[in-house]
Amino acid sequence: MSVERMVDDAKTRVPVVSREQLERELEEGSAVVVDVRDVRERWAAGAIPGAHSAPRGMLEFWADPESEYHRGFLQPDRRTILYCAGGKRSALAADALLRLGYADVAHLEIGFDAWKEAGGAVAAVPVPDEYRKG
Repeated sequence: MSVERMVDDAKTRVPVVSREQLERELEEGSAVVVDVRDVRERWAAGAIPGAHSAPRGMLEFWADPESEYHRGFLQPDRRTILYCAGGKRSALAADALLRLGYADVAHLEIGFDAWKEAGGAVAAVPVPDEYRKG
């Protein structure tokens, strides 16, 4: 099995949202939006305003209410929309949340890069002082 086959398989189960649909849901406040990119990607390119950061490597731990690492913004009964740079990591991440029992999960198939290119809103993500080169 290759990673591309894993992504394709995940996409058979994971609903997608369009840029327009995500913009509506952001405006309504009806969903938790989660950025699964690495923090360095967020620092370099920004993020969708209002999105929470949950790096792909920690997502399952942060999403599981029984985990000692659980983060309160991730709740199995809330609409949750994930995104990454190009739509592959977010498909895998959304599939993982479905397996954890999340009932209403989707991902931004076009990813952040295409979102930004299409004129979607972007907020700067400041680099903490301790990570600045000095």
